Amino acid sequence: MTTQETTPLLPPKKPAMPGLSALQQYMIVTANYWAFTLTDGALRMLVVFHFHALGYSTLEIALLFLFYEFFGVLTNLYGGWLGGRFGLRLTLWTGTLLQVAALLMLIPVADSWPKWWSVAYVMVAQAISGIAKDLNKMSAKSAIKTVVPETPNDQQQGEQQLFRWVAILTGSKNALKGVGFFLGGVLLATMGFNAAVAVMAGCLLLAFCGTLVLPADMGRMKTKPGFSALFSKSRGINGLSLARFFLFGARDVWFVVALPVFLEAALGWKFWEVGGFMGLWVIGYGIVQGSAPALRRAWGQSTPPGVAAVEFWSAVLTAIPALIALALWRQVGNPGVAVVVGLALFGVVFAMNSSIHSYMILAYTDAESVSLNVGFYYMANAAGRLIGTLLSGALFVVGGMQACLAASAFLVAAAFLVSTRLPNPPRHLQPGS
Repeated sequence: MTTQETTPLLPPKKPAMPGLSALQQYMIVTANYWAFTLTDGALRMLVVFHFHALGYSTLEIALLFLFYEFFGVLTNLYGGWLGGRFGLRLTLWTGTLLQVAALLMLIPVADSWPKWWSVAYVMVAQAISGIAKDLNKMSAKSAIKTVVPETPNDQQQGEQQLFRWVAILTGSKNALKGVGFFLGGVLLATMGFNAAVAVMAGCLLLAFCGTLVLPADMGRMKTKPGFSALFSKSRGINGLSLARFFLFGARDVWFVVALPVFLEAALGWKFWEVGGFMGLWVIGYGIVQGSAPALRRAWGQSTPPGVAAVEFWSAVLTAIPALIALALWRQVGNPGVAVVVGLALFGVVFAMNSSIHSYMILAYTDAESVSLNVGFYYMANAAGRLIGTLLSGALFVVGGMQACLAASAFLVAAAFLVSTRLPNPPRHLQPGS
């Protein structure tokens, strides 16, 4: 007689909790990025207007953003390495919580503080905010490469999809930053500086809670990158990064400090009017940026953009600030109209250029090393903003808005010259034009 072995009954296994898809991860990252962008735009307007009302010069206001931009340079360089080594969730969390800390630091700022102490204190808070901003941005921009599927049978389809996703992210971000500019002017007028930063800190903390469900390995490289990987870049990534440096220096040399002070002091605009205009400028810029793929299709461009597109839009952009500066120098028409209309046109062309740039950096890299390469690229972006911010304050003191616009034309011309040396991305079948 044989005995039959029996297996003790065990409770049925519960089905494993399904993890978040790549798309869901990306949506959470993007939502947090949007919330962060609102506070970042509003904070810039709050700092500029508040300290200008206290009698600070444009150069002193520019110094308030010195550490913001400087630490952004370092953050992008090392943040990309951290993202590749430890995952994008860590960099996203760190960036968001640092921004909350920076906003909380600004709550006790008082008009009675000595000027030297106010400048030093706000510079430290802005340094933390600069680190936070670029950690957050690098995480969001890198995440997009992990979402777009590989298309080995149709490379052009994959590149077109990547271009659309990049355009949507960058366009929506900039539109929300414009809303943040307007929000900053409104909050300053209705709540005052201290209450405004407290409210923004609370809202951003709520947005952070939504990111707690992200997996720890999101964007983490399979092979831990060494420190030397920070600087070992391809010719395309190096060239595009240098062009990005000049491009964003050309924008911020007039946008960060010179323009809001010019509109308020020279043209007599109110705070909310300045914030509204700059907000609309960035919103329009974001809409054009997000619509770049559709606009290219409308113009008969069915292939992904390539080097020729970068060259074309850089060349067109060079002429615009030069013509505005010439109009101010020759006193052609109303200076307010020349600046407002000219910079609106600048925004349209700059948006097309920036959208194509944001796609090209992802076209030059692969999904495995995306955070390293994107971090390096946005390090150049931050360095350009740093130079532009300092020049904006200094040149406005020396030569007013005209000098800032002339410098902008020079910097865009440099970006164009660099772009003529760019190679085609490796996966392009046909470069766009």
